[in-house]
Amino acid sequence: MKFRSVFDIIGPVMIGPSSSHTAGAARIGRVARTLFGRQPEWARVHLYGSFAETYKGHGTDVAIIGGLLDYDTFDERIKSAFADAEKLGLTFEFIPEEEEAVHPNTARLVIGDSEGVMELTGISIGGGTMEVVELNGFPLRLSGHYPALLIVHNDRSGVIASVSNAIAKLNINIAHMEVDRKEKGDMALMVIEVDQMIDAALINELESLPNVTQVSTLAN
Repeated sequence: MKFRSVFDIIGPVMIGPSSSHTAGAARIGRVARTLFGRQPEWARVHLYGSFAETYKGHGTDVAIIGGLLDYDTFDERIKSAFADAEKLGLTFEFIPEEEEAVHPNTARLVIGDSEGVMELTGISIGGGTMEVVELNGFPLRLSGHYPALLIVHNDRSGVIASVSNAIAKLNINIAHMEVDRKEKGDMALMVIEVDQMIDAALINELESLPNVTQVSTLAN
């Protein structure tokens, strides 16, 4: 595994006991909360591999709920996440799965409220880092190391070029980009990680482009 910095090796400042099972899990929950765009009212958390086997003893459960409450890895409130969730009206259940996942530390979060539902699968890859590998049925690779744009759009010619040109006009460099679609001509998802912070001007321009239906952002 290639590490970007010494902090990827020693892990983040965090509430223990495990960088993979606690800090990585908290980040999966927090990314899900961010992409959902608001506090969910309920959550179903499917756990796989070692997550399913040790989630209670290693604090994976409270870490994920803490993330859904927007607590960072070092936030002491993670310890009281269950009680805090109850006060805020967030109901949740954990479902250990027996089937094998591609990665041993895998969590599939289904979260929602009266306005909508979102499904996200994340893996904790060590040192407190994580990757999102699926979002609402779209396979992807979202590291969380960089600011990111997630753009839902109609699968039409010229959309990728229009989005790239809008980003280039603001002198923002693309670090990673991938596109997937349900079917030819159907809904597609563009995931773009960039080197600079994303501002409202770029989001507004992207939302105004033809065939772009939704723009979400994720800060690093």
